[in-house]
Amino acid sequence: MANSLLDALSQLQHRMVVDLELLVSAESPSAHPVELGSAAYVVAHVGRGLLGCEPVYLPGEGCDHLLWTMGDRPKVLVVGHYDTVWPPGTTARWPFSVDGDKATGPGSFDMKAGLVQAFYAVQALGRPDGVQILITGDEEIGSPSSRSWIEKLAAGAEAVLVLEASLDGALKTSRKGASTYRLHARGRASHAGLEPDAGVNATLEIAQQILSIEKLADAPAGTSVTPTTLRSGDASNQIPASSWLDIDVRAASMDELERVDCALRSLRPQLDGASLKIEGGIDRGPLAQARASALFDRANEVAQFLGLPPLRQAMAGGTSDGNLTAALGIPTLDGLGAVGAGAHCEGEWAQVSAMPERAALLAGLIDSLLRSPVESPSTS
Repeated sequence: MANSLLDALSQLQHRMVVDLELLVSAESPSAHPVELGSAAYVVAHVGRGLLGCEPVYLPGEGCDHLLWTMGDRPKVLVVGHYDTVWPPGTTARWPFSVDGDKATGPGSFDMKAGLVQAFYAVQALGRPDGVQILITGDEEIGSPSSRSWIEKLAAGAEAVLVLEASLDGALKTSRKGASTYRLHARGRASHAGLEPDAGVNATLEIAQQILSIEKLADAPAGTSVTPTTLRSGDASNQIPASSWLDIDVRAASMDELERVDCALRSLRPQLDGASLKIEGGIDRGPLAQARASALFDRANEVAQFLGLPPLRQAMAGGTSDGNLTAALGIPTLDGLGAVGAGAHCEGEWAQVSAMPERAALLAGLIDSLLRSPVESPSTS
């Protein structure tokens, strides 16, 4: 099977690139319902042609999520997303193109090449019973409407395979968890020239809080606490009565996420007359390596069987829907998508010659799991 599977998919490389061009050319910026609707139709068209069946459209807020189910009792859930970070009109100045071994265009690496690989992998197996493919439309904005679908489907699966792009070719066996917050400061407005001392400056309050917030980071522990978006006041000649700050937190352990959460909720005003309110919280726990180790070992066995080089593994600082499934205790392996570089960056690209190889790896891994599932780890 090894040589025949890889050879068969290698012969389909040109068709994979044609389908990738279709997906990349169908712009799919998150939170743009019209474009997402058109892109979902294209994804469904490509998937239908390869899988021989229509997807079920799962309703979401501003987008649909697409689900293909093969058989009556799904065992392996393959997860991807078709939305991208690129605004409408990007393809007009940066269209899909292939230069040598690099296919580029908005969303080519993150993660439309991964979608193509998933479709071809399942087709190569003859569309076996026991597989579901879920492709969502809101991952890049935190999966607000797909999260419940992901968790529901994963709860009935024995393994989850996530088609996010690889990290310099490495599979992602762990990811940091993430929290998001918005800190509001309230002061009191007054005229900046006539009565500057009559006001309570919300900008100054937030500025002092930032100095405390940045000290919550712990680089040796892998914890980052980053003040990001900031807005204050309504007029340039007025002491601002309100200000808000967005805070991004990433950590490798739940203990660290909880430590920072407690500290942020313990912040107290520094200026007389000011008040604070914190919104948000822990969004996704870490994808612990224990959830992926058995799947990674199985994938390495498949790679060896296919005659591919040994696989590498890495931790990713960003989050994915794999964080959600791992939190349920389901064995989860991430980074099975494209080989390439530049996620969320101008010029992102996917390696064309690696697409058949990664499709074969995915197909072999799915086949192996359908024959013999891995054991769920007892600890996170």
